[in-house]
Amino acid sequence: MNPLVDDRLRRAREGDIAAFNELVLEHQGLVVNLCYRLLGQRQQAEDAAQEAFIAAWRGLGGLRGDIFRPWLLRIAANACKDELRRRGRRPSTSLDDALEDGMPEPPDAGPQPEPVLLQGELRDRIEVALRELPDEQRLALVLCDIEGLDYVEIATAMGTSLGTVKSRIARGRARLRDVLLREPELLPTRFRPKV
Repeated sequence: MNPLVDDRLRRAREGDIAAFNELVLEHQGLVVNLCYRLLGQRQQAEDAAQEAFIAAWRGLGGLRGDIFRPWLLRIAANACKDELRRRGRRPSTSLDDALEDGMPEPPDAGPQPEPVLLQGELRDRIEVALRELPDEQRLALVLCDIEGLDYVEIATAMGTSLGTVKSRIARGRARLRDVLLREPELLPTRFRPKV
């Protein structure tokens, strides 16, 4: 672990709120992004992230060792699961988020409009396909392929075995592939099935 994180974690465990706030600032983007990927709505993601940080502050005494990031991500994932249970349904995108996130960025002078539009459509389709996955597969895929955690960190964050993580990632990727192959026109040419 990073010695700077070690020092801040040690100070936070001793009750130093400023040290904990530094940890929050360092991990805030990661936690909010994870929550957004799991919940699908920006405001709910920010609320879940805030709940996760509050729970982390209260639970610092229960942290074993110095594995702060996976521990924090597990708390965030649990906050998202709680929110999904409260909702009683699968995640959906609000109209505001859809309009804000769904519009492709204006292209630079370089790229042509069609590839930019297709890339935006592909991104949107991947987001929808991710939301269709079972929660545990979606969490494993987001942590691995979007957040870049290694399998050991994911297993720690999810509180499960390494084999289970590998299985969830493989199954999730297979389901995503199947969904995306139903709309091959959105895929880059090199990924389209040969006919």
